[in-house]
Amino acid sequence: RYGSARSSTASKTEKVAVLAPIPSASVAMARIELPGGFAADLSVKFENVVGLNANALALTATVVNPKDLALLSRLGSGVSVPAAFPVVVKIEPTASSALSFEGVYTLSIYTHNLTLGANSPLRLYRSPAGGAFGDMTGYLQAGSVRAGGSGPGFSEFLIAADVRPVDSVIVGKFDTLESQLSGSSSAISPGVFADLQQRLNQARAAYNTGALSTAIDSVNAFADEVKNQSGTAIPNVWSANGGPANVAGTLRSSADTLKYSLVFKSNLTP
Repeated sequence: RYGSARSSTASKTEKVAVLAPIPSASVAMARIELPGGFAADLSVKFENVVGLNANALALTATVVNPKDLALLSRLGSGVSVPAAFPVVVKIEPTASSALSFEGVYTLSIYTHNLTLGANSPLRLYRSPAGGAFGDMTGYLQAGSVRAGGSGPGFSEFLIAADVRPVDSVIVGKFDTLESQLSGSSSAISPGVFADLQQRLNQARAAYNTGALSTAIDSVNAFADEVKNQSGTAIPNVWSANGGPANVAGTLRSSADTLKYSLVFKSNLTP
């Protein structure tokens, strides 16, 4: 059964809820209903989770001003907040949470307030609390929008409209993934790091020559190898109580959204 964001003592533009867990399915779910007719179903599905209960995670959904300059500065040029669903969702562990999970979660936001058309600019964005937002889209389903993607930890989420050229998006995602990989080199066993670097170089080289199918396959192979090496050669646990960074989750999440953009470009190419 869904946890609800309707009963709250928060302001009229903000609702607070505890995500209702379904431990047997490794899923937490919530129904969001806000003034102005804004509503959505949210789910978070884990690969392998411990401590998923009614006190594990708290959700805050807030109606925002789509023209708020502070918010837009966190999104960057070419990205805006759709007036039809100007909602920021924040998920964070509660003070008593003992939640931990391996790898990534998959988060989905489903709303009738938005409709997905061909080549839609709508994307799912994530940010560390108060930080810059970045594209985490792993999939979009047609009709009423269901936007989803994977993540390595909790933060703020919103559905945004991203009208940047797709090649600019792809290059940025390659840069982010390369930076994350190089920045985590000390946490990854040397042989595995070298192999992952080579796989990522191959993916970028294929993209640079227009071989999109090869680039997509190479990004898939990169993500698969990160998953295969998780827990032994690459740290892969997020914990509400702190601890080492979830390196594998970070790399897999970034590879996932890079693949989405490569597939999006491939579908646009005659």
